Amino acid sequence: MATAWSVTKGTVITLVALAVAGCSTAADSGSEDAEKGSAERQAAAGPVRLIGDGSTAYTGRQPNQPVPEKLEEGRQPPQFVVFSWDGAGEDGQKLFSHFREVGRKYDAKMTYFLSGVYVLPHQKREIYEPPRHAPGSSDIGFNDLEGIRATLEQVRGAWQEGNEIGTHFNGHFCGPAGGVGTWTTEEWKSEIEQAEEFVKSWKSTTGFDDAQPLPFDYSQELVGGRAPCLEGQKNLIPAAKAMGFRYDASSVGGLQVWPSKKGGIWDFPLQQIPMPGRGFETLSMDYNFLANQSGTAKGDPSQHAEWGRQMRDGMVQAFKRAYHGNRAPLFIGNHFESWNGGTYMRAVEDAIKTICPKEGVRCVTFKQLTDWLDAQDPRVLDKLRTLTVGERPARGWDAFLDGRPAEPQRRTKAGGPAEPGGR
Repeated sequence: MATAWSVTKGTVITLVALAVAGCSTAADSGSEDAEKGSAERQAAAGPVRLIGDGSTAYTGRQPNQPVPEKLEEGRQPPQFVVFSWDGAGEDGQKLFSHFREVGRKYDAKMTYFLSGVYVLPHQKREIYEPPRHAPGSSDIGFNDLEGIRATLEQVRGAWQEGNEIGTHFNGHFCGPAGGVGTWTTEEWKSEIEQAEEFVKSWKSTTGFDDAQPLPFDYSQELVGGRAPCLEGQKNLIPAAKAMGFRYDASSVGGLQVWPSKKGGIWDFPLQQIPMPGRGFETLSMDYNFLANQSGTAKGDPSQHAEWGRQMRDGMVQAFKRAYHGNRAPLFIGNHFESWNGGTYMRAVEDAIKTICPKEGVRCVTFKQLTDWLDAQDPRVLDKLRTLTVGERPARGWDAFLDGRPAEPQRRTKAGGPAEPGGR
C-alpha cells in the first residue's frame, strides 16, 4: 500500500558549520579547511552550473526531499509540523548550526527565512533601496564580512540537508511610519527582488571570489516568506504570487485547521495555541510567549525555567490537539535569539525532541507541505477543512475520507484571543 509521504534519499554534502541571528547581526571567523573540504565534496556530487557572478549555482535537484503522494481513501493524514526561523543567520550564539544539528538528530526539516541584508556587507549598504526609507536604511542593520561568510556556510549546509531557504525580506521595517504594513504591491515587488538579488550577488558585494557558490538557483528555490512583524500581507500576496511564490506565512491569529489558499497561494498563518495556566491562547511564536510572560528579553531570571516550560507545554498541547484530532498542520515560528537567557530556544528544542520522532509525524518545511497539499485531491482537502480545532472524525478516518463529498460543519473558535502582532 502506498504511503501518504515517502522519502527519496539524496547525497548529503556535510559541511563543517561556522557562525546573523533572529533579527540582529554579529560575526564569527570562517574556516578555510571546512570550505575546502565542502568544495571537494560538492565537486564529487555532480556538475555545477554557475549563475550570474557565481554566488549561486545549479547543482541538481535538492537532496533529501520527500516525495508527496495522494492520501489514499480512508487513510488518516500525516501529522505535519513546521518549525520555522525568522531572519535566519549565524552569529556568535551559533544557533543556526545548533538547530541544524537538532534537525538531523530528530529528522526534522525546517524552514529558514533568510533576511537579505544578512548577506549584504555594511560598507555596501546603500545598494539596498528600501521602500519609503533612505537608501542604506535597515532596522536590523547589515552584516560584516566574516558574519556573511559564516551565514553562507549555514545556508549551504541547511539546503543540502533538505531544509528550505525562504525569505524574511530585508530591512525589517514595522509600524505606521513606512513599515511593511504601509507598502504597496509594487513596493513589495521591489523588496522581494532585492532580497533575491542580495543572495544571488554576494560575491560581488563581498569580494569572496574564491568561495564556493550556494548550491541552488535562488530564483527557483525561493517560493515563500514571512513578513517582518507579521504586517502587510494584503499587498504582499499579489506581489508574492507575481514573483512565483507558492505560499505566504505572514498572517496572524490562524486556528489549527487545515489551510487554504489566499490570493492564489497557500496561506500558512501563525496559529492560536494554548498558553498553559492562562485564560487565553497566543500566537505560535517565541516572541509572543515572551510578550505575555515578561514583555522584555531580560525578564526575571528566577522565572526563566517556568516560562520555558510554559512555552514547551503550549506547543506540545497544540500538537496533541491536532495529532489526536483533525490532524491539521501545526506551525511554529521562532527567532535565533537568547531572550530571557535562552529560555525559548531550549523550549523549542525540547518540543522538537518530543514531537518529531512520533509515529505518523512529519516535521517538514513549508515548501514540502506545499508540495504535499498540491498533490492532494481538492475534494479531500475540502473535507479536511470541515473539521474544527481538535475535532476527530466521529466515525473514524476510514469513514470520513471515504470519497464522498464534504458536509459543511460549523467551525468554532478554540481558546481565547491571540496576542496581536509578532516578529
